[in-house]
Amino acid sequence: MIRRILRLLLGLPLYGAGAALTIEAGLGVDPWTVFAQGISLHTGIGIGWLTNIIGLLVLLLWIPLRQRPGIGTVANILLVGTAMQATLSLVPPVTNPALRVLVLLAGIVLVAVASGIYLGARLGAGPRDGLMTGIRSRWGWPIWLARGTVELSVLTIGWLLGGNVGIGTLAFALLIGPLVHVMMPVFAMRSRTPAGRRPRRSDRDTLEGATPRSSADRAGAF
Repeated sequence: MIRRILRLLLGLPLYGAGAALTIEAGLGVDPWTVFAQGISLHTGIGIGWLTNIIGLLVLLLWIPLRQRPGIGTVANILLVGTAMQATLSLVPPVTNPALRVLVLLAGIVLVAVASGIYLGARLGAGPRDGLMTGIRSRWGWPIWLARGTVELSVLTIGWLLGGNVGIGTLAFALLIGPLVHVMMPVFAMRSRTPAGRRPRRSDRDTLEGATPRSSADRAGAF
């Protein structure tokens, strides 16, 4: 259990730092960050702090969907946006065109690495992913429809409010899934199987780095 908590405490701040790098690149960000950016422009509240606030508000939507938060859910709300805000205060905006592309790609890769670290802990979905699975279980929508509807909605609202939609948004959408798929087995927690005992199915899944079966274990909406 301690190892799993340590993974949360490492992975979630790294996720926030990676998201902050995509912001500083200035080429476009993921849908939920576009949403936070748009609100930030009109309220003056930092994007990282708004990420925490939005996560808390999304968590309230779990109530009618009958979802139950875990330790990871609470940690997600507290740590991702805080790390994002800290990174934004330390890393200046990038202006060189080539460097902007490199920073964007570095941010996306860091988000994928962070996802591989913290998702393997399996201590509860992030508030946004829990919203998707809640819609699926409550209303019977397929995950792709629930995710697409929610993320397209927040992307559109964020863009109308002035959030940064661009090539970085497309790059994040195209790259994050395959990268997380690679990182999950790299950072999978190994189970110790006693000598002479055939691994249980759960052991084999862990040792093989099986990809998560629910959208709550996918990255991109944290």
